[in-house]
Amino acid sequence: MRRSYRVLAAALSVGVALLASACSAASGAGASSGSSGKIVAVGAENEYANVIQQVGGKYVQVSAIMSNPNTDPHTFEASASVARVVSAAQLVVQNGVGYDGFMNTIENASPSSSRKVITVQNLLGLPADTPNPHLWYKPVTMPAVANAVAADLADLQPAHASYFKANASAFVASLTAWNNAIAAFKAKYPDTPVATTEPVADYMLQAVGADNMTPWALQADIMNGTDPSAQDIAIQRSLFTQHKVKVFLYNQQVTDSLTESFISLAQANGIPVVGVYETMPVPGYDYQSWMLAEVQDLQKAVVSHVSTERL
Repeated sequence: MRRSYRVLAAALSVGVALLASACSAASGAGASSGSSGKIVAVGAENEYANVIQQVGGKYVQVSAIMSNPNTDPHTFEASASVARVVSAAQLVVQNGVGYDGFMNTIENASPSSSRKVITVQNLLGLPADTPNPHLWYKPVTMPAVANAVAADLADLQPAHASYFKANASAFVASLTAWNNAIAAFKAKYPDTPVATTEPVADYMLQAVGADNMTPWALQADIMNGTDPSAQDIAIQRSLFTQHKVKVFLYNQQVTDSLTESFISLAQANGIPVVGVYETMPVPGYDYQSWMLAEVQDLQKAVVSHVSTERL
């Protein structure tokens, strides 16, 4: 089972009987708005929940399933309480590409013809075997999500369609600072050599024009919870000892003895270290400020040799 897809096999399959029992208890809630008249919505990851909230505003009641930046999303376990939350939702946004497959298990256990499900993989037209599931680091992702959310919310509450559309437009416009920071970095520091552990921020690194020198096989192995080859580990270590990279980015939420050794080696060789996140750090951030902070931290590392291991 690939650890990158964020749930252990046992968690992905949570027993059908457990899910069916939990979902049946909430089946009535999924068919209508919440008690306040708000649309009940769920984001499988809190970055998606944040976008739903920004677009839906006062007309939505949003829950996030994975939201704790101090835990490992790789080993998230869907519980009966999670099943109840998801089954009651009128709108769901999930990542796809296997990252949050437990959502499909819950949805299938509590089918609803009126539930709207936005799978970001499908929204972007990506195949199921897309190797890097961290789609929220793609600059094109959240504008597409915001517009899709606005359209589905409008279907659920047509009287507020113009409100949802305006909020989606405002959200997309608010990403300008992040997009400008990406463009500025790419123009000033093209082909900046970097090293990574997992491909958490790889889409962002591609957008800024960085040169990720870590072997993909090592990234994939760490992401999937398997042991990298001795050859790939040696290559990674040489990036630090031979000063071939200007910054080292690692998954701040998931470390082990190997990744800790890379961090120590980078620090010992004067290479700044930047921690990146899979779920949005809370409190204090929304999606826009989180993404902007990641680019700014990368730039501080490259320009001022400043490490930022935690937001």
